[in-house]
Amino acid sequence: MELGLVGLGKMGGNMRERIRRAGHTVLGYDRNPDLADVHSLRELVDKLSGPRVVWVMVPAGGPTQSTIDELAELLEPGDVVVDGGNSRWTDDEKHAEELAAKGIGFVDCGVSGGVWGLENGYALMYGGDKENVAKVQPVFDALKPEGDFGSVHAGKVGAGHFAKMVHNGIEYAMMQAYAEGWELLEKVDSVTDVREVFRSWQEGTVIRSWLLDLAVNALDEDEHLDGLRGFAQDSGEGRWTVEAAIDNAVPLPAITASLFARFASRQEDSPQMKMIAALRNQFGGHAVEKK
Repeated sequence: MELGLVGLGKMGGNMRERIRRAGHTVLGYDRNPDLADVHSLRELVDKLSGPRVVWVMVPAGGPTQSTIDELAELLEPGDVVVDGGNSRWTDDEKHAEELAAKGIGFVDCGVSGGVWGLENGYALMYGGDKENVAKVQPVFDALKPEGDFGSVHAGKVGAGHFAKMVHNGIEYAMMQAYAEGWELLEKVDSVTDVREVFRSWQEGTVIRSWLLDLAVNALDEDEHLDGLRGFAQDSGEGRWTVEAAIDNAVPLPAITASLFARFASRQEDSPQMKMIAALRNQFGGHAVEKK
């Protein structure tokens, strides 16, 4: 089949290559002309045969909204837009409604795989009507990992991005657990080779995982992570997961704590700990450290 792909960054560029390797035709558009096959969304749409499928891989929020707005004016009834970025699931219903008014289908798709997806395949979680999903299915089949798993029609519009959001929330908590364990091992004198302890866990233990493999890769590159600053950004999906938990009265203590730990990483001098130190001094005469 033919596919239009908007956004050819780290994910989009590798996705284009994997889809082409499966024998499909991909026309890619990116604001960087060095990456693009065509040089405008209009040219992209004009060169695709109908019914068209256009997959959007741009940052969530304004960039995705403006891209879908423009495609709504260019595409025709029967065409389908796929949002494969990290959009919030609540935006999907709005996008689907906007496009449906013009007879254009919409599918939301959470994509996981990062820079390894080209060779290993991408885990896909997608939402939308069956007839729209069917038009995209050959691309889903090209992108997914080999075997029976790694791709799921999660439900109606919004389900794909909601599932990917929860996936990322779980990822936050798993990474935090590995990080806390690593710090404790590094702290004690009795453990003399933390990297090899992590490596030993890669086989035969219940905590083995791809994240553990990546942790070992990182420690092979920098055994004590001395070259890194203790600062971790968040993409937003951890926040959305916690907000959804509050809206649905679902307790997520581990995921919530892992999100707050990232916030703490951005404070070189914790305001909260100033108050804790002051209170300990007030009630117990405990020493405080002055600047």
